[in-house]
Amino acid sequence: MIAFLRGRLLEKDPAQIVVDVGGVGYAVVVSSASYGELGMVGSDVRLHVHTHATQDGGVSLFGFLARDEKELFETLLGVQGVGPKLALAVISGMPGEELRRAIAGADVARLTQIKGVGRKTAERIAVELRDKIAPFPVGPADAPAGAKKIASAPQRRGALAELEGALLGLGYRLPEIEPLLERFDPEARLEDLLKQALAALRKV
Repeated sequence: MIAFLRGRLLEKDPAQIVVDVGGVGYAVVVSSASYGELGMVGSDVRLHVHTHATQDGGVSLFGFLARDEKELFETLLGVQGVGPKLALAVISGMPGEELRRAIAGADVARLTQIKGVGRKTAERIAVELRDKIAPFPVGPADAPAGAKKIASAPQRRGALAELEGALLGLGYRLPEIEPLLERFDPEARLEDLLKQALAALRKV
């Protein structure tokens, strides 16, 4: 597995670059941020690389100038239904820190502005990466519109309280959430509750 490349930039194109390493040319797909920071053809380049095996038995290389960008890319690959092309589109769709804030804040509307990211995919990214990027906001401070109504709702603890905060963070309204919370088992795992809640809300 190739994890790092250092060589001379032989070809430079937004779709793919070629890096000459000791006389061998490596075709690498790079993010828009990395592409914008590359030097001119002939300059030295250092890339953190993710090696992805393809169905035909070959490999595709995805390169990043910054290690944290590669780590974010690989974290996105852990989301169900997100492959390397979509992961690259996501990290290319907005600056890294803005993307992290959007995921941490469950800003589905912002995530869906990225080309190729639909609402279901945005929800999965927000839900599945909540512990890897940052926890969902569950308190009243800095909560999205609608979260202020929590005070008038029944007080919940544990998984149901976290579920309520997560769903509010995803943009659902309290009147939509309340009937579901009444039916769910408070002893169930939060991950299972989120999956059940999202499935039920999509049917509404």
